[in-house]
Amino acid sequence: MLYQLYETQRALIEPFADFAQATAKLYTSPLLPLSQNPFSQRISAGFDLFYRLGKGYEKPAFGITSVPVQGVNVTIMERVEMDKPFCELRRFKRFSDDSQTLDKLLAQPPVLVVAPLSGHYATLLRDTVRSLLGDHKVFITDWKNARLVPMADGEFHLDDYINYVQDFIRYLQKQYGNCHVISVCQPTVPVLAAISLMASRGEKTPLSMTMMGGPIDARSSPTSVNNLATQRSFEWFENNVIYRVPDSYPGAGRRVYPGFLQYTGFVAMNPDRHASSHYDYFKDLVKGDDASAEQHRKFYDEYNAVLDMDADYYLETIQTVFQDFKLVNGTWDVRSPEGQLERVKPQDIQTTALFTVEGELDDISGAGQTRAAQDLCAQIPASSRQHLEVQGAGHYGIFSGRRWREVVYPQVRDFILSHHPQASVNRAPEDDGELASAHSTTAQVAPDLAPTKNTPAKAAPPLAKQRRRG
Repeated sequence: MLYQLYETQRALIEPFADFAQATAKLYTSPLLPLSQNPFSQRISAGFDLFYRLGKGYEKPAFGITSVPVQGVNVTIMERVEMDKPFCELRRFKRFSDDSQTLDKLLAQPPVLVVAPLSGHYATLLRDTVRSLLGDHKVFITDWKNARLVPMADGEFHLDDYINYVQDFIRYLQKQYGNCHVISVCQPTVPVLAAISLMASRGEKTPLSMTMMGGPIDARSSPTSVNNLATQRSFEWFENNVIYRVPDSYPGAGRRVYPGFLQYTGFVAMNPDRHASSHYDYFKDLVKGDDASAEQHRKFYDEYNAVLDMDADYYLETIQTVFQDFKLVNGTWDVRSPEGQLERVKPQDIQTTALFTVEGELDDISGAGQTRAAQDLCAQIPASSRQHLEVQGAGHYGIFSGRRWREVVYPQVRDFILSHHPQASVNRAPEDDGELASAHSTTAQVAPDLAPTKNTPAKAAPPLAKQRRRG
């Protein structure tokens, strides 16, 4: 019932939001004699703020059309490599008509970025992807909004998430011989489970896994997010945050944790900060500070865009990760697509290098939660393990903004490179065609973005000295 009430309220507010947008433009129109009057500027700013607070926010675009690769601008084209009911494997394919640049692109490592399925869209990792594209072939898990997935496509469980990740890894291995995996926040747990299960079966595992700001062991330095999960019972979550999708969407009838409830929770964590940010936006509009106003819009276009999560997946994540701590307790059994229950044993991973990254001021995944993977993966040689604590960084600072670009990314890039065999050029069959066509034609075309503050990082010494190959 709450979902229907929310949709009704949104439908009622939408015309007023559109009116506010039009009025804001009217009061700043150069055709209006009083448009430069400070009073008109304040009226316009007020209506603009009302519009921003009342409008609906759809899934943003990645908007990455080109990136520099060693001084040469390379064109980016997005395409879907695999399409599953609840997720697309999206590739950012790079094009250039410079032969030397193409040779470099073809030799670079393939990387699977596993984005969080925890409220926001994969576009939250736009800055992560843009940085990676300069030195890697980049693929990302683009999770779908559960309210858009018809009931006929079945349920989605935490086990399915893990099986999806394994399918994506196998796909890249088939294309390139092997790959590297980066997981940010929530997916660190299912990604570790996926690679552990592959190792236990004797399958080829990725060359490296980089885990950033995730709740591997949510008992360590618990945050307000962790405390909420432990203070409420499984039944409380099921009875208070799970609703059915209204008839107006393709996923009508599906049980979900709605995005608007998740957004309410995000804002409730720091209400003063958000109120202050919106007031600053109002003042920037009054002053005519277009650059600051646009920075605010970009941030909240992303932050306010949320998706519904399938109820089974969400509830199982709460129970497995934040209440029963099954991964660190060694009690986690995952059901394979064939219906077989398999125990998750990170100690079986031996040939996949491990890099863990934490933010000193992370208020979502506390200190030590991600580093716990180092103890769980005890059979990985010390020379293939490394940990980084980013001094002064909060949760978002370790994968977005200046700290990510200047402190974290260079170490992630070097870690991947040091565990990537340089002797062979990892080239998918289709890449040869791309090389030929790029030499005979000019490169195609395709938009761009990124901000934050810089503080030096405190790098915990590698668990053993890094070894470089090639």
